[in-house]
Amino acid sequence: MFHPLRVSGIERLTDDSVAVTLAVPPDLHDTFRHRPGQHLNVRYTMDGEEVRRSYSICAPAPDSPAAPALRVGIRLVDGGAFSTYALKELLVGDTVEAMPPMGRFVLEPHPGRFAAIVGGSGITPVLSMAATLLAREPDATFCLIRSDRTAASTMFLDEVADLKDRYPDRFQLVTALSREERQAGLPSGRLDGERLAGLLPALLPVAGIDGWYLCGPLGLVRAAEGTLRELGVDRSRVHQEIFHVEDGPAAPAGPRIEAPAGSTLTATLGGRSGSWPVAEGESLLETVLRSRSDAPYACKGGVCGTCRAFLVSGEVRMDRNYALEPEETEAGYVLACQSRPVTEEVELDFDR
Repeated sequence: MFHPLRVSGIERLTDDSVAVTLAVPPDLHDTFRHRPGQHLNVRYTMDGEEVRRSYSICAPAPDSPAAPALRVGIRLVDGGAFSTYALKELLVGDTVEAMPPMGRFVLEPHPGRFAAIVGGSGITPVLSMAATLLAREPDATFCLIRSDRTAASTMFLDEVADLKDRYPDRFQLVTALSREERQAGLPSGRLDGERLAGLLPALLPVAGIDGWYLCGPLGLVRAAEGTLRELGVDRSRVHQEIFHVEDGPAAPAGPRIEAPAGSTLTATLGGRSGSWPVAEGESLLETVLRSRSDAPYACKGGVCGTCRAFLVSGEVRMDRNYALEPEETEAGYVLACQSRPVTEEVELDFDR
């Protein structure tokens, strides 16, 4: 369910990014209290068309009964309808509709050693994780390894510097710039698998890290994931979120199987069930949306995970999957926006 929230602050971070703060009325404080790492799905009508996007919350997670601080980082994307609007037209006092915070890319504060590898705007949810963890858990440490194009393009410089000043013994920062030389620190260049394989063991006791958090563009996250696997890190300790996938052909999430003609989808959403025929070429999300406008979605690209549903029965093929962890797909979850029927009868449950 979407709720109208007033824009209470807009801060320019770089030439192509802003931080937008949304005010939450008292009666919605509990609804919008977020966990560190979660995101907001926002909705806005532009030129008569509904636009939905997903943006991570960068603010620390508040303790109850404190009011939730909904501050999101938005970077301009070429051709991006909402990001262009947010950077060029959105004003304090405007209203944006948002769903309650969601997402499973989270770090609940507890003792231990944690590390993150992020690229570009992938810093946004990790900033919330690090700030919340260090403030609440005195027996925790956090190492942030971030990659950006240039210093001028780096989001949340002041916030990260504040963490270094506030927790000098528990917060470690390593910065790599791909298009700019620095007087100190890592030499210029992308953080690919080869560089990470040499860097990580020199920085950290890799096997002793309790949780690795990878966030950013697909190439960086895949390189970091592969490197950690080669270094012997157990899969259960690695968590990831893809922020942007370039358009073009994507590796399918499973073997290509043509959908049978005349398939029927049964779906449960918000406690109500219904059955509908799947039209030729439709994803299962599109099938549901024809009759249920409240079906959850944001990106429709297999990235945000908003449309996650449990496959109760039948078989589906996912065109691509950048949002679900292996444990989730093994447990039976699929992305409705990328799923097409393989059997004549398919049943999904969006409520699980």
